[in-house]
Amino acid sequence: MSSSGRRVVVTQRNFDAEAIAYLRAQGCEVVIADDAPAGGEGALSEDELVERLDDAAGWIVGHAHVTRGLLARLPALQVVSRRGVGYERVDLAAVRDFGKAACIAAGANEASVADHTLALILAVGHRLRETQGRMQAGDWTILPGNDLYRRTVGVIGSGRIGRAVAQRLAGFEARVLVHTRTPDTAWGQALGVEFVELPTLLERSDYVTLHAPLTPQTQSLINAAALALMKPTAYLINTGRGGLVDDIALLEALRGRRLAGAALDVFLSESDPALKPVTEALIALPNVIATPHAAASSKEGLERTNLVAASNVVAVLDGGAPPAACLVADGRSASAA
Repeated sequence: MSSSGRRVVVTQRNFDAEAIAYLRAQGCEVVIADDAPAGGEGALSEDELVERLDDAAGWIVGHAHVTRGLLARLPALQVVSRRGVGYERVDLAAVRDFGKAACIAAGANEASVADHTLALILAVGHRLRETQGRMQAGDWTILPGNDLYRRTVGVIGSGRIGRAVAQRLAGFEARVLVHTRTPDTAWGQALGVEFVELPTLLERSDYVTLHAPLTPQTQSLINAAALALMKPTAYLINTGRGGLVDDIALLEALRGRRLAGAALDVFLSESDPALKPVTEALIALPNVIATPHAAASSKEGLERTNLVAASNVVAVLDGGAPPAACLVADGRSASAA
């Protein structure tokens, strides 16, 4: 196959050899442009992105902002394929207006995120960071932790990841409360979960874990008022999106001992660098476990998402359509018309 018109640029790091080989076997020219500074591709300016994406037909992206202004400067670009499932950083209206397609790697990383979520719940509940920090200082005093076994866990969101977390919690005989706009009663009955309103979930849960998409309706879903409903012995876990939680309110709640602890993989400062001091203050607390938006980044999870992202690109460049769950915006037919 010829690579003419099939130049695929990858700006996300950790794109593996198997995914590269797959693209090349489909006649694509693959360019790895993962040379962004420490902040990653999300820190690249529009000019820097245009320089890397010149003449690209496909773009495999992680955390960069895909704006209307950027798309206007990339006339050759046919498809934006996220290696991930969130797409709040992609201007979907602009994708459609410019006759392009936008895809996500649906179905590829929920196992990794669910496993990471359980790891965070166990780590913060058993006070592993506090314990190791004391041991490093020479203090081997035992700090009693909290079981997950038969505790009440509130799961906010019942998409693929929320369901995977609930399924794993069954092994701990946890009581699972779920808050969602679209309760699936058949699934709930099969797994033994209880659908409740958000205030009830917050009031009753020993652990609250967030797995909702970031939308105008869910922005700052966990704010000062929501945190005030939680037990002072409860823990907040966020592997969803930073914007779901008001990090300033969370910091105040933790400092005021109105919450037992938090485990965070995502932060508001990812989209608003001015809030970096808030993030730094949060992760400095001994009762906070933090990871750098890494929940989906197991070796196996990256391999799966890389391949799905690549296959989405190929489907569009071939003139077809990716799976319905992966295609989040498609302006190609409007462009042809």
